[in-house]
Parts: sequence; structure tokens; C-alpha cells
Amino acid sequence: MRIALICTEMLTVPSIRGGAIQIFIDGVIPYLSANHEVTVFCIKDNALRDREVVKGVTYIRVEKNNYLMNVARELKKLTAGNRTFDVIHVFNRPLNVPVIKEAMPGSRIVLSCHNEMFRKEKLPDDKGRRVVEIAHNIMSISNYIGSTIVNRFPEAASKVKTVYSGINLDRYKPIWREDAQAERTALRKKYGVENKKVVLFVGRLSANKGADVLLRAMQRVIQKHEDAVLVIVGSKWFSDNRVTGYISSLRKLGNSLGTDRVVFTNFVPPSKIPSIYLLGDVFVCSSQWQEPLARVHYEAMGAGLPIITTNRGGNAEIISNHKNGIVISAYTDPWAFANSISHIFTHPSKANELGRAGRKFVEGNYGFQHVAKRLLELYV
Repeated sequence: MRIALICTEMLTVPSIRGGAIQIFIDGVIPYLSANHEVTVFCIKDNALRDREVVKGVTYIRVEKNNYLMNVARELKKLTAGNRTFDVIHVFNRPLNVPVIKEAMPGSRIVLSCHNEMFRKEKLPDDKGRRVVEIAHNIMSISNYIGSTIVNRFPEAASKVKTVYSGINLDRYKPIWREDAQAERTALRKKYGVENKKVVLFVGRLSANKGADVLLRAMQRVIQKHEDAVLVIVGSKWFSDNRVTGYISSLRKLGNSLGTDRVVFTNFVPPSKIPSIYLLGDVFVCSSQWQEPLARVHYEAMGAGLPIITTNRGGNAEIISNHKNGIVISAYTDPWAFANSISHIFTHPSKANELGRAGRKFVEGNYGFQHVAKRLLELYV
């Protein structure tokens, strides 16, 4: 097949600036391009050429301003030259689907939704029905996101399919593996957390991610575990280390816990993310919003970390309570997090059991090779 992947206008591909969708595209490309012709449309970036072919994959990068029209123009040029795609995968932008279809009418359009993009304030009724009519299939990143589509547009039920994300299994080393020990030791030394019990948070520093709740939980954790520290990996936005009012409040909370209790790393490039998990002894996703299904869960499981997450949105779809992680229903309660973290630290055999179950879970069906296979089933 000839396949076009149309990224959003937020960040470029490859994912040099971060972005869950961009990382998703990076991950599946090697498997899609092994037997198919793949072209990626995305925004320009000063660090990348506007047009290039890398490992057989064509990248066409256009201006961010008027992004949709710029992509449509490129598609029309190809159509005029009798070069069309069998399938065009539009990422996370339902409103773009009719324009893309008009630019290349003969192509099958697959839409993927990585957030609640079918909410009424984002997509009027008439346009939503038109998108459902045009789309060959609609991929949802979790059952939760799929339900938000079908609940509003029941006629979409036969087209909506969940395709869970994943990781590059070769890049994530479990913390117990021998070849990970030198890197784990070096990282813990770099961030000053040698001989500590490390609670790890990875994500954007915004209120809906709940880092403030986790910081409050640490007040109780350190009462029981004097060697406990919290490492917060992330920033306001991808590649953006500006200090917002919320981030300032997080740092104030961190300082109130005492010296060297909290480490803020700021933004970590995507290339370094697989290694950063080697810092941790337990991973906590403290999401307060209806999370579509944060990819950090796959990443933490890949690193063999026991996971504590919230029963929000799609998170609990891949975390089974006390089987491959701990799921917290009282997601606003710092003590609920504190009790679960303390449980992990007090019962190292349980921590090891959960971490190994998580690694086995992702190895079984959540490598990017598995994701690409599921995508191809939507494309035909």
C-alpha cells in the first residue's frame, strides 16, 4: 500500500521536540515501511529539511500557519500527477477529514483520536456526522476515547476500533537487567538520588496531571520512609522550560518538604526518555483529568517499574489493580497516593512482582510492532 500519515500541526516528525502522537508515528514507521510506501506530512522545523527521504520514508514538512491548507495543496499536486495514496491516516483532527478527502478523493481516510476530539465544543453535529460518513475507520487510543465518539454518534460504532499505543521494547531496559545497572547508577548519581527510594513522575507540568497532589502525598511518605525522594521529569510543554504560576507553586511545595526531597529535571528530550525511567523505584501517574490513556504507562512498564495510577479515563484499561500496578480511585486524595507508595516501599517483593508483570504485559502485545500490525488491519 501507499500510506500517508498526516500529523497534527503541534510538533514535527521525527519527535525531536516530543509529543505523544509524534512518538507514536516514529514508533510504527519502521514496521509500516518494511512492506509499504510511507509518506509523512508534518510541520517545518529549523532542525530538519523541508523534504527528505530517510530509510525509505518520505517526509514533507510544510508551514505551521495554514497547516491544513498547505497539506491539502501538497495532496492536490500529487493527485494532479496521478500519484495517490491508498490510505491517508489523519491524526487527531476530525475537522481536517473532509478537506483531506476533497484533496485526494480516491483514498481511504482513517482518522485516529488521541484525545476527546468529538466533544460538541470541538465538533458541531453536522460536521461530526460528515466525518463519520467519510472515514473508512476511526482509531481510538483507548476504549474510553472510543466511547466518547460512539456515545455521541452511534452510527460510528462499526468504524471505531481501539488501537492501544506501545513502546520500542529494545530501548526500554528493565531496572533489574544487568546491562541497565551502570546507566541506572550513573543517572541516580547525576540527579543526587543514590541510595534513595525514588518516586518517579514523568509528564507535562499542568494541573490536570496532578503533580501537586503527588507532592502533598510525599509529606506522609517521607514520614515513614526517610530515604524517599520524588523526581519530577517534565516541563510546561514539550521543549518549553518556562516557569508558570503552577510550576512555581510546585517548586514551593517541593521546598517545603526539606532539602533534596524533590528533584525537578525540566524538559528531557524524547531520545533520553527510555533511560530516565531507570531512575525510579516506583512510577506514579497522578492524572486528575479523564486521561485518554497516558503513554507513560507503557514506558514505565517497559522499564519494569511498579506503577501507581488513577482510575481516570483510559488509564485503568491496561493497569489491573494489584496485578501489574495499583489503581487509585480517590485520585484527589494525597493520602491515597501516600499509602500506595508506602506499600510499595514496605513490600519490595510486591514491587518486584508488579514490575515484572508490567514488563511481561508490554512484551506480549505493546511493542510498536504490535501497534503497527493493528494499524494495518484498519487500513485495508
